[in-house]
Amino acid sequence: MTTFPRLTDTERQEVLPALGNTGWRAIEDRDALRKILKFRNFSEAWGFMSRVALSAEKLNHHPEWSNVYNVVDITLTTHASDGLTELDLRLARIIDRLADAAEVQTDHSGPVECLCKLHHGSA
Repeated sequence: MTTFPRLTDTERQEVLPALGNTGWRAIEDRDALRKILKFRNFSEAWGFMSRVALSAEKLNHHPEWSNVYNVVDITLTTHASDGLTELDLRLARIIDRLADAAEVQTDHSGPVECLCKLHHGSA
């Protein structure tokens, strides 16, 4: 298994602002990125996850993620390096490209409201 070095301070200053502009956020107390995406429905969310899974498999780098109805919550970090590496940047860019139809939730301070709550009362 190839180990990737953690991003240097210079690399972080060069690349992280652009990812922040697309909705990626830092996770407090972790060297990791997080993005929450809201799709129109479950099928779109699941289709997106399937496309990301194929790309992640090719990279041999897999996200931490969860899916509740139309919402996909993604965390990227390289466990073998204990932090952010070039692999995370590559996968973040792929995710951004594949998620063009999704709404980005940039405020991670509270729970994401999903369509099931809006249309069906409580989840």
